[in-house]
Amino acid sequence: MSDEHRAHSRDFVASLDKGLKVLLCFDRKHPRLNLSEVARLTGYSPATARRLLMTLQALDYLHGDGKHFWVAPRTLLLARPYLASRPAAQLAQPVLDLLAERTRQSASLGILLDKDVLIIARSTGRRTLSTGLGIGSRLPAYCSSLGRALLSTLPMQDVTNYLASTALEPWTPKTTRTIAAVTEHVTRCRVTGWAECNEELELGVRSIAVPVHNAAGEAVAAVSLSVRAERMTMQAFEETHLGAIREAGRRLGATVPFD
Repeated sequence: MSDEHRAHSRDFVASLDKGLKVLLCFDRKHPRLNLSEVARLTGYSPATARRLLMTLQALDYLHGDGKHFWVAPRTLLLARPYLASRPAAQLAQPVLDLLAERTRQSASLGILLDKDVLIIARSTGRRTLSTGLGIGSRLPAYCSSLGRALLSTLPMQDVTNYLASTALEPWTPKTTRTIAAVTEHVTRCRVTGWAECNEELELGVRSIAVPVHNAAGEAVAAVSLSVRAERMTMQAFEETHLGAIREAGRRLGATVPFD
């Protein structure tokens, strides 16, 4: 449902929408936020942001010290119904575990959600990374290998619209920040079938991702593998592990229902 349709729907509860948007402001880059920061990130007035923050704190979804707020453990209850009732994450886990064990690296499964990639399953190899990713983590689509792999499956006009409406912020000094350069990454993935991220999301971390297609040929997700940059070059990474990543993508598409 579009924002315009939501605004005119009698069944749409705007206050619930606003409260959820406040909760979603908190992420890896914003673990603690004050009132003015929440107002800026949501576009709400300070008065509205304050009421929402105080309500979420009263319900024990947020904790605060009088100036800053942070997410409380109760928010885990919001993810539990999905993890318990949807089979995708459960069925994908053995495939990711096998990929991580085979390569001794960290594997992730993600889907597009609005302008971000949402991690829905993950397996950490023996050589753990410092990214702190987990189920429910969000990554920017424009500078992550998962995001580029997923964008490559969309019509080019959708990619153009996405890039035009997205702030290409620098996650590291190596982050690609021009529409032309990101478009080139996406176009290359259309041709090769895989996307890369070379220290653009976190310094010292390289990743490769491939789209996951279901039996009907529809792109439903993407799977990635991440390695420490000091362990191998991107070329060596491709030569050593791309085959295993592609095999995991095929297995996921054949066995996991994404709906």
